Amino acid sequence: MQKINIVCVGKIKESFYRSAVDEYLKRLSRFAKVEVKELAEGKNPDDEADSILRAAKGKMIALCIEGEKYSSTSLANLVKGFTDRGEEASFIIGSSCGLSDRVKAQADIRLSFSDMTFPHQLMRVILCEQLYRAFMINSGSEYHK
Repeated sequence: MQKINIVCVGKIKESFYRSAVDEYLKRLSRFAKVEVKELAEGKNPDDEADSILRAAKGKMIALCIEGEKYSSTSLANLVKGFTDRGEEASFIIGSSCGLSDRVKAQADIRLSFSDMTFPHQLMRVILCEQLYRAFMINSGSEYHK
């Protein structure tokens, strides 16, 4: 079974975000073993870099505004490649301060969901939904349309 880590700085305080993430994690459980690794916030992104790099396993995908934009189908192809090769993947979401340049430099892929900035709690929901969508696309489901 595919192993995916969601490495994120900070906790989700709002119950509606937690509920949404939990729902998508439940849905994802039929396709992959997804582990959310919540890390302590630092004073700035450089303070958080070491703990992020220790927590990330396998292919590292850093979510950052300057990354490459993927369509849902392109993300599905990326996930399928990890699955086909049996590679573990870690999607990294920084804190409200962003991600350290060191984390971005060590990432295998820098991924942008938009030119807009989203709260890191909402980004976790969006990432979980898009991962679920990717697995549904790869399974031939109509969910993504």
